[in-house]
Amino acid sequence: MHGLKQWIQVAVMALLVLTVMAAEGGKAEKQGKKERKSDCGDWQWSVCVANEGDCGLGTREGTRTGTDCKQTIKTQRCKIPCNWKKKFGGECKYDFQAWGECDLATGKKNRTGVLKRALMDATCAATVTASKPCGKIPKTKLQDAKKQKKEGKKRERIQMD
Repeated sequence: MHGLKQWIQVAVMALLVLTVMAAEGGKAEKQGKKERKSDCGDWQWSVCVANEGDCGLGTREGTRTGTDCKQTIKTQRCKIPCNWKKKFGGECKYDFQAWGECDLATGKKNRTGVLKRALMDATCAATVTASKPCGKIPKTKLQDAKKQKKEGKKRERIQMD
C-alpha cells in the first residue's frame, strides 16, 4: 500500500510538470506571433474620396510595409460629412469663432477655426482662417443723396399740380 501511494505521488508530480511545461510553451508561441506582427508597419491611409460628388460615402486606400505582413494594401469604406468645410479638407472638422468686423479695404470679414477632430488620422492644420464677402455695407452718404433726390422730385410734382 505504501508503494502505491508513492507511485500516485510521482504520477501527480509528473502531470503537474507536464502541465507547466505546456503552458510555458504556449506563451513562447504567442510571443513569437507578436514579434512577427511588429515587423508590419503602421497603416498609412489616403484621403477619403467620395463615390459621388464631394461628400457622402466613399473609399480610402491603406498601405503598410513589412516582409512578413500578409496584407500590405487594403481598401476601406469612409464617409465625408456634407456639412463640413471642404476647403480645409473633408476629413478635418473645426470649431469656428464668430465672424470678425468687415475690412473695408478688402470688402471681406474673417474668422478663425481651431481643429476639433480629424477623421481616420488625417493630417489637418491646427488652425485655419476663413473669409467671406462682407455683404451689404451701409452707405450713409449714398442713402442721404437718394433721399434728397426723392424729396426734390416730390417738390417738383407738388409745384406742377
